[in-house]
Amino acid sequence: MATDIHCVTKWSKLDTVWEGISVDTLLAEAFTRGVESAPYALAVSDGGYTTNLPLADVTGGKAWVTVKYDGAPLAPEHGGGPARLLVPHLYFWKSAKWVRQLRLRDRDEAGFWEARGYHNYGDPWREQRYDGDR
Repeated sequence: MATDIHCVTKWSKLDTVWEGISVDTLLAEAFTRGVESAPYALAVSDGGYTTNLPLADVTGGKAWVTVKYDGAPLAPEHGGGPARLLVPHLYFWKSAKWVRQLRLRDRDEAGFWEARGYHNYGDPWREQRYDGDR
């Protein structure tokens, strides 16, 4: 899939090409195995990194777990080993590197950067970089 990405440090990269699996596909499989849905997801990565997302922002074709970028396996510094969550409509810190789990939660739980003053949602079109940005 081709998509634009946006970093909180004010850069964007247009028409980036990624390969992976839709979060919808992963959740559908989990739900057939008895996992219950919840309104929030917490992405958990190597090294204790987490990021929080409303479930609505990772479903409906809005997010993927990716393993390739621009036709090549993801380099370790960009999330390879095992994969990277890709949520392109939000700032790139929401696209967690080295993702290992998506935990469904009944309540919103601040992730690593959100607990350190970044905006809880991170919409680049509304410039939601830091806590208090509208």
